[in-house]
Amino acid sequence: MTGPAVDPLAPVAPRYGGGSLADVLPSALAVLGVPGAADLLGLAPRLAGVRRIAVLLVDGLGWYQIPAATPYAPTLAGLAATVGTPLTSGFPSTTPTSLVTLGTGVAAGAHGVLGFKVRVPNTDRVLSHIEWAGDPEPLRWQPVPTQYERARAAGVAVTVVSRPEYGGSGLTLAANRGGDYRGASGVDALAGQMLAALAAGAGPTLVSGYHPDLDRHGHLSGVDSVPWRLAAAEVDRLLVRLVDGLPPDAALLATADHGQLNVPAGHRIDLDTDPRLRAGVRVVAGEPRVRYLHVEPGATADVVAAWSAVLDGVAWVTTRDEAVATGWFGPVAEEHLQRIGDVVVVCRDTYAVVATRSEKPMESRLVAYHGADTAAEMTIPLLTIRG
Repeated sequence: MTGPAVDPLAPVAPRYGGGSLADVLPSALAVLGVPGAADLLGLAPRLAGVRRIAVLLVDGLGWYQIPAATPYAPTLAGLAATVGTPLTSGFPSTTPTSLVTLGTGVAAGAHGVLGFKVRVPNTDRVLSHIEWAGDPEPLRWQPVPTQYERARAAGVAVTVVSRPEYGGSGLTLAANRGGDYRGASGVDALAGQMLAALAAGAGPTLVSGYHPDLDRHGHLSGVDSVPWRLAAAEVDRLLVRLVDGLPPDAALLATADHGQLNVPAGHRIDLDTDPRLRAGVRVVAGEPRVRYLHVEPGATADVVAAWSAVLDGVAWVTTRDEAVATGWFGPVAEEHLQRIGDVVVVCRDTYAVVATRSEKPMESRLVAYHGADTAAEMTIPLLTIRG
């Protein structure tokens, strides 16, 4: 693998505009000749003559997880070593944000899907983007046109392949509108549908595929657990099928939405059992590695002080304005600002802030988490393979 050696727990900044997940589809569209598309990743020299591109997103496949997967995924390891380069996800490093970042080609501040869970402004309702059935209305909540819409308007045949149950969801419409949707469960169906769509068109073709199982087993059992290793072997089988089936004028771009970290039980702070963490807080959103706190009027300074004291050394606690000023989210549209908490809590090391009473019990019992800005969570691979 190429790229600098970085402490997996060290903070990293999103490299928007030339080294991030947001740059993948604009660069692919540039290779396919879509007018105005910018090849921000410099793919054109390697993909000269390519007229069909498949983009595979493997949920949870961080750059720093590839060494753990290597004994079970030799093809993945070989591709990472020869045709792999590290990118960053956007922030927060979480699935809904990343899926929409990939689909739109812009950072979260522009598209508005600013976390796993966010408060709907002017309400006390918390929207979970993975359970989003259509309220708020997806095209209003996420108004940025997708790269799939842009490609289709330029005459590119566009197909999105994912699990059947995700079709028509709010998140799918926010991230993938513009592509013909095909449902596929399991690696064989996913590979088959992606390759069939790739071969079907007579002209420029873009196919996007999504595989969720590595992330799921990481959450439930931990990175490098036996179920995770089996899931890594399935990712390898998926890559083999796709690489072996690529037409001569096609390329595969394989990437991810984020990495993962195992969080020890002793590193979980429960906001529901410490009254200091509940004082002045009206709504809690985000997820265990990145919390958004919406506070009572006038309570911001007190909440920052209380959380800073309780989480001293294990989280960075800051205000919305300071968090936006870091550039983590890219430029944030005015209409999206209130989706970020008045106070933002970003966990360090392998710590997490759980909510054992106010959130689903399973969310506090997961083994691995993501969302924050460590290298292990933010650094993702881009594998570039020609047919």
